[in-house]
Amino acid sequence: MKKTVIAIMIAVLLSMSASTVYAADKPIIIDGVTVASDVKPEIKNQRMMVPVRVISENLGANVEWLNPEVVITKGDLKVTLSINSSTAQMNADKVQLDVRPYKKNNRVFVPLRFIAQAFGCNVNYANNVVTVDTPPLLIDGVQAGVLQHEYHMTMGGVVSHYTAPSYNKSIYHIFAENKGDKVEAPKDYSWRYTMDILGSYYKGAQFDFLDQKGKSLLRYDVYSIVNAFPAELLTEYPPMLLHDVTEDQWYLFNDAAWKSIYEIMDTAKQNGYEKEISNTIV
Repeated sequence: MKKTVIAIMIAVLLSMSASTVYAADKPIIIDGVTVASDVKPEIKNQRMMVPVRVISENLGANVEWLNPEVVITKGDLKVTLSINSSTAQMNADKVQLDVRPYKKNNRVFVPLRFIAQAFGCNVNYANNVVTVDTPPLLIDGVQAGVLQHEYHMTMGGVVSHYTAPSYNKSIYHIFAENKGDKVEAPKDYSWRYTMDILGSYYKGAQFDFLDQKGKSLLRYDVYSIVNAFPAELLTEYPPMLLHDVTEDQWYLFNDAAWKSIYEIMDTAKQNGYEKEISNTIV
């Protein structure tokens, strides 16, 4: 009799465990790349739950933890979720969730499909694989394929492609939103670090948004002043310039935007969205 009771109790406990949360081995592929995470996704009430920071970063969104709320923002959209609450907020609208967000092992888990669709992504499930496709970057109505990034060193240079529309869209908007006043082209500018010409600029990098056939849609080159002269002689020269090569127009630019772009690129690289095309550095 005791053995029967114990067996029934064990069965009930296993059943309860299986109906709540269990680890999922199903991979998540976002824009062709399998998402890497130190914490596995989980299934709860037949919904895939994922660590909020992992999924949000790969959708090009920012995450802020305001206990007990998590705020996800991208562009004009702001999504607020509360731990153990079935109500989320998208800008001014309230939305009901099938599964409540929860905190586990210092990670906040949120429903993948809700977050992805909130930011305009398509979510598909087939053959035990979850696929998320983010909205494409459109430039003048044409769909961009990759962002080609190039930089040079003393001997050689590197050309890389960044493939995720979410990251490329964020970089595109940083450029668009941080163009300063229009200025005249400097008298001397190139990849070379020219130290004997006052007011010369060297190109730190170029960013070429290519269409799906590899044709340039929009190209930006970023230049910095060559600091080879006393500071008092450089006061009239802006420290950083942006060259819109497509329109052949020069603008003031700023270091904060420059750093933000490279932070996004570093994250994209860490998550597998960077492909090195050529490397001639010796």
